[in-house]
Amino acid sequence: MISKHLTANSFYHTCRYVTIKPGAELLVAKGVRAYDFKLMAQDFAIQQALRPEKKQACMHAILSFYPGETLSDEKMKAVAKEYLSKLNVVNTQYAITKHTDKAHIHLHIVANMVNNEGRPISDSWIGLRGKKIAQELTLKHQLMQAIDKNLRLTHLESLNEYEATKYRIYMAISELLPKCKNMEELKTRLGKRGILTEYKYKGQSLQKQGISFKMGEYRFKGSKIDRRFSYNFLEKTLALQQKQVLQQTKPESINTPFQKPGSAFQKENTPYPSREHDIGFGSEIQKAASDLWKSLTDPVGEGGSLPKELREEQRRRKQRKTLRRWP
Repeated sequence: MISKHLTANSFYHTCRYVTIKPGAELLVAKGVRAYDFKLMAQDFAIQQALRPEKKQACMHAILSFYPGETLSDEKMKAVAKEYLSKLNVVNTQYAITKHTDKAHIHLHIVANMVNNEGRPISDSWIGLRGKKIAQELTLKHQLMQAIDKNLRLTHLESLNEYEATKYRIYMAISELLPKCKNMEELKTRLGKRGILTEYKYKGQSLQKQGISFKMGEYRFKGSKIDRRFSYNFLEKTLALQQKQVLQQTKPESINTPFQKPGSAFQKENTPYPSREHDIGFGSEIQKAASDLWKSLTDPVGEGGSLPKELREEQRRRKQRKTLRRWP
């Protein structure tokens, strides 16, 4: 189950929409006359007048169940009432209507944000709070979770033009995004399908911070089409795709310079020596060190033999050792 809150400025138009649409069925109403939408709107307006400065007094929320999921009316009423309770929209008028005009059953909830005592009900972050509450209730009542858009269960002909356009843009981006290297390529490909890409800039600078897509007369923020289609998310997705492509096309013989000595290196990308050069260089160092140590511990003359004085000294030492052995 998912929730969505709509901007509603008029009880009259909202009540008219939710009650007279073909297939609409009023499940429960509290504090208002339910048999006529005009009288229902009038009852809502009378209570709103108790707090005239509360302009956005009409709350219009939609609870949508997963396509194909069937629930009893009593179950849906219980879920909707608990939804209002957790939103703290209590002690007020409300009406809950079931619609079956789409592939998924959904409820329209109209509530007065001026309570029965004439006090305003907070609507701060009500859309975000509603989404979290819907997720909680989905798990609590073991409803089917809407993890992602399932286009196979979406019948565009059953949607109104606004929703159908949004889904067409969604399908186009989902298809083209994996084929694009950057945002400009995505913009070009979408343009060929009649979808315009527009950017939002930060202040007076050229720094992009938002994106929207327009098709026909309808324009949608990227995040409204899908959370994955916000500007930042699209940039990250494209960067990740390119990184994966580079890793797949990278030759196996190319290694990083942080590998063990003796590994193969790509000469044009790293200043490190090749294995052959490395071995030769190490041998030269070892040879020089050996020669230096030998020169320090084995002094030799120009002819390559010991000087005469040293040879005489060695001979005398041998003689003394021999005499000591034989008294």
